[in-house]
Amino acid sequence: MNDLAKKLEKEGDIAADFLEGLLDIADLDGDIDMDVDGDRAAVEIVGGNLDHLVGREGEVLDALQELTRLAVYRETGERSRLMLDVAGFRAARRTELVAIAQSAIEKVQAGETSVALDAMTPFERKVVHDAVAAAGLTSSSDGTEPHRYVVVHTSAE
Repeated sequence: MNDLAKKLEKEGDIAADFLEGLLDIADLDGDIDMDVDGDRAAVEIVGGNLDHLVGREGEVLDALQELTRLAVYRETGERSRLMLDVAGFRAARRTELVAIAQSAIEKVQAGETSVALDAMTPFERKVVHDAVAAAGLTSSSDGTEPHRYVVVHTSAE
């Protein structure tokens, strides 16, 4: 196992311990699944009724992810890019975002100079940017948080 894989596995272990403690304190049922997704640790809480850990449009999940990253930072002294999912929320959202990106890609390929999308979180914008790049087009993020959004372009603008 290479050094990066060991580091990411350690991040996942720290995150899992933190989340298990949190679930115990909150008296919630859930299991922790760990994986490595590219260059980041990926942790998911599965099972039970976990909707309240996702919140409206993933707001609670985003906050929980930041707390988990802080727990990893506290133990390692290094900033983590760990991705947290609860009950498949991010996975389902990723599928929706790829479809949204594909629609914008088709509009640009059909002749529109650029297509602006609704405001998105950093995770959501990254998914769209990746889908646009895979289609051979360019995109940019415009606006300021929390109203930052993606614009899909025919070429670099």
